[in-house]
Amino acid sequence: MITADSAFVEAVRAALREVADPAAAEPMRAYMKSAMPMLGAPKPVRTAALKPVFAAHRLGDAGSWRATVLQLWDGADFREERYAAVTLAQLKPYAAFATQPDTLGLYDHLVVTGAWWDLVDEIAIRSVGPVLRAHPAVAAPVVRGWARDADRWRRRTAVICQVGAKAATDVDLLAEAVEANTHDHDFFLRKGIGWALREYAKTDPGWVRAFVAAHEADLSPLSRREALRNIDPPSIVTRE
Repeated sequence: MITADSAFVEAVRAALREVADPAAAEPMRAYMKSAMPMLGAPKPVRTAALKPVFAAHRLGDAGSWRATVLQLWDGADFREERYAAVTLAQLKPYAAFATQPDTLGLYDHLVVTGAWWDLVDEIAIRSVGPVLRAHPAVAAPVVRGWARDADRWRRRTAVICQVGAKAATDVDLLAEAVEANTHDHDFFLRKGIGWALREYAKTDPGWVRAFVAAHEADLSPLSRREALRNIDPPSIVTRE
């Protein structure tokens, strides 16, 4: 039976509690609109506190890595513990585990139960995205399914998971994920569509300009504005 490394999980929790700042906890929770309490440990503090913990513990196989991520996530009392679970899922020593197609079920669980942008965006871009690029034949159909799912965070994941992929972007999948969500009024989907298109515009501004023009009637003003934010206006050619 595969089990989590409970000592590892407890060491993470202890390290986070040691650097907790009760005075900062409530303002941080309010800013994030988090139903889960926070310890008041911002990212630089968390990173410094957890670095020696991650270095001192090593998970020897994919099963124990997955189980440990899940125990840290599902058993979290504070939001920072979920941030730590995401960090553990993305640590370089476990990259061979993290980019296998069967991890999509793990990431789906984190997305659906995380259900807020600070957790979902990190998982979508830095966990789902690498799996998609490493195993497109397996992952792309899963992402296509998420693009039309009832859960808005699965849909946002499908839209933004290729942010930063540059020339490795599957433009057909990007277009399909966006087109599946253009009529949704949800702010996070509209913002995500604009973000995904704006990022790909750094690689192929012509494609993004043409896509926005072709979907002008469907894209929200927010999505269009975000998509075109960094694209220079088309050159005007004068005829003599």
